[in-house]
Amino acid sequence: MFKKQLTLLEEAEGGFDQFTRSYKSYGVHILPNTSHRPCKFCADKNHSLFLQKMSIILSSSFLLIDDWDNFSHPYTKKEFGKWELHIPPKEDKTPAVAHNSKLKVVVHTRAGERLFRISPWAKYVTRHEKSVIYDWVHWDPPQPYIHKHPRPQKPRSLRIYESHVGIASPEGKVASYSNFTHNVLPRIKDLGYNCIQLMAIMEHAYYASFGYQVTSFFAASSRCGTPEELKELIDVAHSLGIIVLLDVVHSHASKNTEDGLNRFDGSDSCFFHSGPRGEHSLWDSRLFNYSGWEVLRFLLSNLRWWMEEYRFDGFRFDGVSSMLYHHHGIGSGFSGDYAEYFGLQVDEDSLVYLMLANHILHTLYEDCITIAEDVSGMPTLCCPVQEGGLGFDYRLAMAIPDKWIQILKEFKDEDWNMGNIVFTMTNRRYGEKCIAYAESHDQALVGDKTLAFWLMDKDMYTNMSTSIPMNSVIDRGIQLHKMIRLLTHSLGGEGYLNFMGNEFGHPEWLDFPRVGNNESYHYARRQFNLVDTDHLRYWQLYAFDRDMNRTEDKYGWLAAPPAYISVKHEGDKVIVFERANVIFIFNFHPTNSYSSYRVAVGPPGKYKIKLDSDGIQYGGHGRLDHNTEFFTEPMEFNNLPNSMLVIWKYLPPRVKRRMRESVYL
Repeated sequence: MFKKQLTLLEEAEGGFDQFTRSYKSYGVHILPNTSHRPCKFCADKNHSLFLQKMSIILSSSFLLIDDWDNFSHPYTKKEFGKWELHIPPKEDKTPAVAHNSKLKVVVHTRAGERLFRISPWAKYVTRHEKSVIYDWVHWDPPQPYIHKHPRPQKPRSLRIYESHVGIASPEGKVASYSNFTHNVLPRIKDLGYNCIQLMAIMEHAYYASFGYQVTSFFAASSRCGTPEELKELIDVAHSLGIIVLLDVVHSHASKNTEDGLNRFDGSDSCFFHSGPRGEHSLWDSRLFNYSGWEVLRFLLSNLRWWMEEYRFDGFRFDGVSSMLYHHHGIGSGFSGDYAEYFGLQVDEDSLVYLMLANHILHTLYEDCITIAEDVSGMPTLCCPVQEGGLGFDYRLAMAIPDKWIQILKEFKDEDWNMGNIVFTMTNRRYGEKCIAYAESHDQALVGDKTLAFWLMDKDMYTNMSTSIPMNSVIDRGIQLHKMIRLLTHSLGGEGYLNFMGNEFGHPEWLDFPRVGNNESYHYARRQFNLVDTDHLRYWQLYAFDRDMNRTEDKYGWLAAPPAYISVKHEGDKVIVFERANVIFIFNFHPTNSYSSYRVAVGPPGKYKIKLDSDGIQYGGHGRLDHNTEFFTEPMEFNNLPNSMLVIWKYLPPRVKRRMRESVYL
């Protein structure tokens, strides 16, 4: 099916390169003679279409103070359901549609309805201050932003900072692209992340949807600023050596009609499947018809648009599990049996679309990165398309954060199962690269808790000051917060992801303004000011996250083959493994320390401590001597040819402070 689609693209469109450049001919464009071809698109061939320009919107009806009425500028019907309109320039040779003009498509249906719509290819839309409906705005600035810096090379180790521009400020408001550029990018660089995953960029009318109910696919969210400001953000990130991925939502679309794709031409089958197949019952959204030629043009051109116009470096594809199956994962579990992945329940049209998307992106952009959000475990997801796979570079290791939350909710410290933790961290197909994470935006949302809040809860409000001794809750929470993240970072995958603010243990949860919270922005923000307050312990967690990333950058364990695990001792609560020729030692026991511990080693030689979660600067207790040198012995141990004794200072008698530490050698 994939090969057939490529052949059809070649025969009908001259190849996928030309096909995916359709954004240059669809939508509003100024021709060399300053005339316009405003909005070439597809709609029901039995309708009549007109372009309307207006200056003022009152509620959802229009007060026209221009000389364009609803029917003064009709579109011409072309073959294959296409519509086109050519508007000559004004007498003074200036464009008839000026920069910042507000436009609407008027659809006169065969049933006699008159529908006011935004072009599916609109590049900029804004919300009118007196209405919940968005306006289509013609964006043609006299001085467009020009990118100054080349894209960075694809990193060998991917360390992702998952970000939402709107909440990237301590203030209770929608933050801007400019704020992110000037205030957040320097933090990301300092922390050692080399990739940013931007959420909620594609325009969405409902802010509380977290960007996952997209209404305008080609428009960058105007609530955070202008397209030029987003381009500057990406350009500055590139200047810092940071690549930027777009969280792209092609798995479904908002049900909105007046400012969305839904029922654009009055029918329920324009862009989407008609009937129940075109509805997602849990998300209350519309589902694309990936077999439709114009749907493929729209979605594949959309990917090309973000790569070319804004210079994104790749995509995290949202909702891939929903796309892959006709049941969308609703009421279905996945045990790993291959019958669950290969059968009539698989949506072959959407699967082929994902193959096309990955093939085109990786052919046109050698360093493009694609990540799949798939919880089902679909085989071949990250195999190259030429091998019959879907062609993604990475998949999200979505079981890992669920495991940590389960452990913290359901098990006492002394009941943690080392073998089960290690299994969850390493349960992936050989050669299939995974993005590991201890928590993402999902765990931060209202209704759940971040790891820091599960660990420390209300004590974070009163006991995070460095001017008072840590109580047992804060001590346990800070130590485990670091260890959980380091274990996930070093053992869980070939890439690592962190959601903004969680690196320093951001308190509370994330909740967008909505009716249920009186439209409050109190929880729709990131309190970076906590890190900048010297007498609070948040900077200690920040410092550990920074040094963890910097250490990985030096030794490259994410780019190394999977770890060799030599110890997962249930009684000692110790995990030991080797990766990238370095040794990781974790003691999760709540009370026991060990004066010496023999660990297996591959390469012989001298080892020194390079990262220690018990360091004073990280909120630890400084119980390890960093001047100690550890020498291997040619003594076989745990199936490795060498071993060494690691000497740990043990706790004095009757000291009840809990002993937990992770050591990176």
